[in-house]
Amino acid sequence: MNATTRAALIWLFALVLGVPASITAQQPPPTPSVPPRTEPTKPPAPTTPVYKPPLRGAPGGRVGGGTRGTPRDVFVLSALAPDHSGLTTQEQPLLYWFISGPTSFPVELTITDPRVPKPLVETRLPSPVSAGVHTIRLADHGVRLTPGVQYRWFVAVVPDQGRRSRDILAGGTIERVDGPQDLRTLVAQASRERLPLIYAEAGIWYDALAAVSDLIERAPDNRDARRQRAALLAQVGLPPIDDTEADKATR
Repeated sequence: MNATTRAALIWLFALVLGVPASITAQQPPPTPSVPPRTEPTKPPAPTTPVYKPPLRGAPGGRVGGGTRGTPRDVFVLSALAPDHSGLTTQEQPLLYWFISGPTSFPVELTITDPRVPKPLVETRLPSPVSAGVHTIRLADHGVRLTPGVQYRWFVAVVPDQGRRSRDILAGGTIERVDGPQDLRTLVAQASRERLPLIYAEAGIWYDALAAVSDLIERAPDNRDARRQRAALLAQVGLPPIDDTEADKATR
């Protein structure tokens, strides 16, 4: 019996018994389709620094700040420092302060070491002082921080040299620490744009602020960097600063 005759007999048998020919032909069931495997989507990387203060309970912190001045010369003076002892990993870090308006009054910088009675730095800054964010470079003053020591720094506007009780003062505390090995590795591998986030996450205030300020200095119109700096300042209770003023370098 050839194949054609066999197929005809199967069809006739199925017709007589009422069995669908598709069953009698014993066709294999179709293979179920498997949906394509998709990789889980990763959450976007954070773009705003989140400062996590060190769990040390260290004394000291920000002093002064807020609106100060005389009726003819009113301004906001702020040390861009946290309300606790801020940390740095640098031997000669950068310090930042802000004044909302220009002043012709003398402005003095003081840096003290609790181990010695005499200030490490006591100098008058060039006048007049313009509005904006100003930078203090410890390298310009020959100051090197020893790990574990809480140094105090102050900026004072002096309206009356004969009555120093009227000084308008702002300042903060800074301590150098040896950063953990994983922090040093992250910093070495990170892009410049990621540094503010890494330092803030590690609780290293002064390095986080310096990293974001470096971005602003390199590109003054970088709105993202200015937004990051504003977020950092707000997280430690500092008032907003006027971003319309260019950052200044104070020697």
